[in-house]
Amino acid sequence: MAIPEAQLETWSHQGAIQGSSTTYNAVKSVLEAKSTPYADRNYQIFLQGSYGNDTNIYAESDVDVVILMKDCFYSDLEALSDSEKVAWSSAHSDATYTYTTFKKDVLSVLTAAYGKDVEAGDKAIMIDASSSRRKTDVIVSMQFRRYYKFNGFQDQSYEEGICFFNSAGERIANYPKQHSANLTKMHQGSRSWLKPMVRIWKNMRTKLVNDGVIKAGLAPSYYIEGLLYNVPAEKFGGSYADSFVNVFNWIQKESDKSKLVCANEQYYLLRDNAHTCWSQANCNEFLEAAAQLWKGWRS
Repeated sequence: MAIPEAQLETWSHQGAIQGSSTTYNAVKSVLEAKSTPYADRNYQIFLQGSYGNDTNIYAESDVDVVILMKDCFYSDLEALSDSEKVAWSSAHSDATYTYTTFKKDVLSVLTAAYGKDVEAGDKAIMIDASSSRRKTDVIVSMQFRRYYKFNGFQDQSYEEGICFFNSAGERIANYPKQHSANLTKMHQGSRSWLKPMVRIWKNMRTKLVNDGVIKAGLAPSYYIEGLLYNVPAEKFGGSYADSFVNVFNWIQKESDKSKLVCANEQYYLLRDNAHTCWSQANCNEFLEAAAQLWKGWRS
């Protein structure tokens, strides 16, 4: 039997936000202290991930915080012509405050505040949960620009995002603000059905993981948001059950999966061996598991 509407309605609810808000404000206050090594620089702090996008569920507890250095930036010049690349190089000089130094400074600030609860991970600096504080991942990032034109500062075009480096030294560029803005616009276009449906799909993912059907990490929230972002707005509505069936059928039977995009619209959603894309095999495994959960539901 299909999953009952009452269960889907429960899964559609947003998870608690008070604890995440308190945690974010506390970490933000630490990072913004006037005594930090980067206090006089141009930086910005904001939420990303499920709490930032209002798609968090009760099973999620992590808070994702971005600290973005805007004094300097990394660039993607692949779309520029040879003459534009020469013009760009002539107009810019190397930054004196590097990503490595910035991350070291942020790590020192967080360690001074939270001690042994802080650990530098592969991509983020992690702060363990303690008392009322939720587990927090702090992404230390630099401004990133994907250039489409450069003939001088008065004649240039680029998309602005963020970038950071993993422990292997690989640069990862992403566009969290575009992701959030596009997701909200699509949510409004779907008559406010999108985000509750994202939470339903994420709760299904969590149940599949807890039941041992799929492995943790197979279907990250970011990619579930991206997957549903591609679905036409008219597929949402009526009831949660109707929406699930219509959305699922569109993805499996009508969409061209090779053309699905991430919610930021800067990357394709399904590609193999890319830091910013979901592997086709993992997506297929998740969709098949979701279908079996739907068909074989037992209360």
